[in-house]
Amino acid sequence: MAETLSTMLELGTGAPDFELPDVVTGRMISLNTFAGKRALLVMFICPHCPFVKHVQDELARIGKDYEGAGLGIVAISANDAEAFPDDAPPKLREMSDNLGFRFPFCYDESQETAKAYQAACTPDFFVFNSARNLVYRGQLDDSRPSNKAPVTGKDLRAALEAVLNDRPVDENQKASIGCNIKWKAGNEPHYFAK
Repeated sequence: MAETLSTMLELGTGAPDFELPDVVTGRMISLNTFAGKRALLVMFICPHCPFVKHVQDELARIGKDYEGAGLGIVAISANDAEAFPDDAPPKLREMSDNLGFRFPFCYDESQETAKAYQAACTPDFFVFNSARNLVYRGQLDDSRPSNKAPVTGKDLRAALEAVLNDRPVDENQKASIGCNIKWKAGNEPHYFAK
């Protein structure tokens, strides 16, 4: 496990479009799926990562807490499922079912969506406003598997509350940290620090 920081994509960046299958319904999900939502949360996660396991219950809670609040949410896994079968689509579906995710969980087999978002780690979070410009990227909160801080989701929740209530999002944002995305051999993006 290589601890990796998020790339901290430049604020204001437009949300890259994508078209990925939801592992639960088989439906194709894209930015258009969330048309009319006041904000969009895109998160890169996977079942096997200890950093994701540490916060997965809070991710499910966020899905429930913001249902009907005008927030679109999509989870994406981009890990190489051949090399990491615990992150293959059937395991993603199992994770979604077990945790009761109320949002699509997509598989990025080509890893092109992860590259477009400059995702680097799991978990990696991106919040976009109604114009689909980036207003937050960074950590869920200060909790890590290695410390005793409670998992509250406070950083991400503060950003969601601000954008949903038409308030500016604090630009003082801390990078997320997690396991590196498991890139296919020869597919590592240029921004990915080895």
